Amino acid sequence: MEKLMHRWNLTKRTDLFIILFVFSITGSTSITVGRPILQSLGLTTQLNPLVYYPLLICASFVFYQLFLLLYGWLFGQFQFFWNMEKKLLRRFGLKL
Repeated sequence: MEKLMHRWNLTKRTDLFIILFVFSITGSTSITVGRPILQSLGLTTQLNPLVYYPLLICASFVFYQLFLLLYGWLFGQFQFFWNMEKKLLRRFGLKL
């Protein structure tokens, strides 16, 4: 835990636990929301799996990023997650 606190420049353990909690609920939420949205667009597992699952992964990735910021804001860690998002977007070649 000390390594993560040092790497992320955290001073309180409670911040670390909040951040880890946000990461944990974000993954579950992104899948839970992504599937029904694809189904509402008429995309189900009946579709070719080689098409459906990449679409599900892409949708889940987008929702993951959005929920990460939302939950980060709700739990008072928005700045931490916003900085992570900016770093990720820079890796994809986008600048904010």
